[in-house]
Amino acid sequence: MVIDSQSDLQVVDQAGNGQDALAAARAQQPDVVLMDIRMPIMDGLEATRLITEDPALSDTRVIVLTTFDTDEYALEALRAGASGFLLKDVKPETLLDSIRTVTTGGAVIAPTTTRRLLDATLGGGAGARRRFPDARQQEKLSRLTNRERGILLELATGDSNNEIAARLFVSEATVKTHVGQVLAKLEVRDRVQAVVFAYETGLVA
Repeated sequence: MVIDSQSDLQVVDQAGNGQDALAAARAQQPDVVLMDIRMPIMDGLEATRLITEDPALSDTRVIVLTTFDTDEYALEALRAGASGFLLKDVKPETLLDSIRTVTTGGAVIAPTTTRRLLDATLGGGAGARRRFPDARQQEKLSRLTNRERGILLELATGDSNNEIAARLFVSEATVKTHVGQVLAKLEVRDRVQAVVFAYETGLVA
């Protein structure tokens, strides 16, 4: 009801489990999939991974929408390729804004939440393990210019393009261009995936 109340949004299909969600996504090729986590037959994390890895669905974005607010679920959703992680008690207007945001390559996790998850799971703290890029990741990193590597580090702060531009004394358009180049060279779908890459390779500690 919330989505269909908008003139620019439409629900094209619904599914009760991850397997049906995958089939529906392949049939409808939607712009955005709102994915639950705990479902029968195939859970939402596996369905998300299969959707985001499908070349035929390269333009489809996934937002995980769940009642379970745990760092583990959120990080696994991001690793599976989700462009966002929201709780089911999210305000309707926030949900609608999030759907529109991910269609333009944005992410729908608050910067502080993203940093908290990654810091707790990949970064510092007791028992944390320093990570190093494997050969494939190192090859991707080698594609970046010094400026682009700097932009990747800036993305890890969770700041917006406008905030990064102000800090680097460049235009927002310039930052947006560099961000696009970083995403393309790292072969990731959005800013969140770029930040995950930065942490997983040890570029950000």
